Amino acid sequence: MPKVVSALEARTQFGQIMERAADRDERFVVGRRGEPMIVIMSVRDYINTIAPAHKVLARIGEASKRRGTNKLTLREIGEEITAYRKEKRQANGKAKTRA
Repeated sequence: MPKVVSALEARTQFGQIMERAADRDERFVVGRRGEPMIVIMSVRDYINTIAPAHKVLARIGEASKRRGTNKLTLREIGEEITAYRKEKRQANGKAKTRA
């Protein structure tokens, strides 16, 4: 059950609300003048309830965990993309010279 808080309370206690939402999957409905306006919830909770991963994406994620590629840094991801693009350019260049 989400906790209802006023906009003023949400503004003054935003850090605490974020921690509770992130750490405990608590949900907060923020209202203004007694009217509900927004919901604050963790990304994990949102993904699990509102936007669940497609089955294919879930399988890709599981395969990534098995291979250990789910822990790549942004730099490593950039290097992988660069290498892939280079290979693709080289393959396209060879195909054009054959034609």
